Amino acid sequence: MVQQLTAPTLAVAPMLDWTDRHCRYFHRLLTNKTVLFTEMVTTGAIIHGKFDFLAFNPAEQPVVLQLGGSDPEAMAECASRAYERGYAGVDINVGCPSDRVKNGSFGACLMAAPETVAQCIEAMQKAAPQLRVSVKTRLGIDEMDSDEFLYGFIDSIVDAGCKNLTLHARKAWLKGLSPKQNREIPPLQYQRVYDAKVRYPQLHMMINGGITNAADILTHLQHVDGVMIGREAYQNPAFLGCFDSIVSAPNELPVATSASFEQQLAVVEQMIPYIAAHLEQGGRCWHVVRHMLGLFQGQPGAKRWRQWLSQQGPSAESAHELVQNGLEMVLQAREKFDHNIAESTNAG
Repeated sequence: MVQQLTAPTLAVAPMLDWTDRHCRYFHRLLTNKTVLFTEMVTTGAIIHGKFDFLAFNPAEQPVVLQLGGSDPEAMAECASRAYERGYAGVDINVGCPSDRVKNGSFGACLMAAPETVAQCIEAMQKAAPQLRVSVKTRLGIDEMDSDEFLYGFIDSIVDAGCKNLTLHARKAWLKGLSPKQNREIPPLQYQRVYDAKVRYPQLHMMINGGITNAADILTHLQHVDGVMIGREAYQNPAFLGCFDSIVSAPNELPVATSASFEQQLAVVEQMIPYIAAHLEQGGRCWHVVRHMLGLFQGQPGAKRWRQWLSQQGPSAESAHELVQNGLEMVLQAREKFDHNIAESTNAG
């Protein structure tokens, strides 16, 4: 049976080199109801790679594989494998603007080849009819960014049977801008996503791009079926702590708009055995803790936590020692902060 997303849906965006399996495990400890996406994996890596690029921890579910490719046969093969491995869905990358992706004839440049994307969708659904196939794309590319161009692309994928679409509310400049610049320079155009949802009410449509707080999530959910968060979720993971409340009550601003300090401590404690197990399998602490650097962002001790993990993490041989020492620094900083506040209050 195809796993359908229900509205409202919150998701953590696929982010290359960031949302690997360790990151997703960490994020899942902060939110139970959020859909997690893998970083983009190419069809070539899955079919011909020496490593298992489809590995994930069952605790990550629901998790969606984001797939990079443009050959219908290869996309179908990967969709079939993803279904067999238990993924909640497969998402086709039609939004990444990097040269590496462009040279491989997939990513954002595929917006100019809607027939190819449609062929991939049809082949994937034929190979794995029970699998939920989705597309993540931009509003346009280069000079091709009119509503007419966008709707022409969407018409093609809808005709191919696609029922799930994520729109990054920017166009992509494939000529002259780096991937980083493409996340910042093209202006956000949320209204165009809202208008697309009105035009295609049958689509489960998520919006992505520049969303950084709970209030904005609620605003978007008045117009679309879901919200996908990228950099803010990664750089400020405590933000994920309010996502379950929003999914349960999408018309109410949650009382807490991020995880509490107690929740953050609990998550860190749960990560210690996970990191230790990774070490036992021949991995390194840094593979995991690099995703935890922003956990205390904006709080006392955040800088010391980041510095400690960054400096000691690459060579650490004990997960418990590394993390506990970092936590001690955070606790000391909080104690000092609270003490200073108390003194200031008493002086006043």
